[in-house]
Amino acid sequence: MYAVDHTEERMRLDKWLWAARFFKTRALAKAALEGGKVQCRGERCKPSKEPRVGDVLTIRQGYDDKTVVILALSQNRRGAPEAQQLYEETPESIKAREQAAAARKAGNLGVQTDGRPTKKQRRQIHQFRDYVHPFND
Repeated sequence: MYAVDHTEERMRLDKWLWAARFFKTRALAKAALEGGKVQCRGERCKPSKEPRVGDVLTIRQGYDDKTVVILALSQNRRGAPEAQQLYEETPESIKAREQAAAARKAGNLGVQTDGRPTKKQRRQIHQFRDYVHPFND
């Protein structure tokens, strides 16, 4: 596990997010911070914010929100098992993500279509409409 090294220079939040492998590049981490997809203690933050051990971050990635607690700081990007030691996801966050994934898998988020109807499907819709409401113009 990483230890906090106080001799290192200041660390930026975008660099920590990159080192903890939440984002593939620092530019993506910076864009997420600027877009409000990362919040520290419930507030939007800038890429230059200095993360501290114990800070609670809410990170939106795709459909999911992850709430993590910073356990350690690291300037370097390492392998995924080592990067996962930099933070801990809260149990509530894990449960919410699993429920949201199950709802998406079950298709409970609403009607999903294949896009616009084809010409044949449009003809069928018009025929159905004319059958149901023959004098509707």
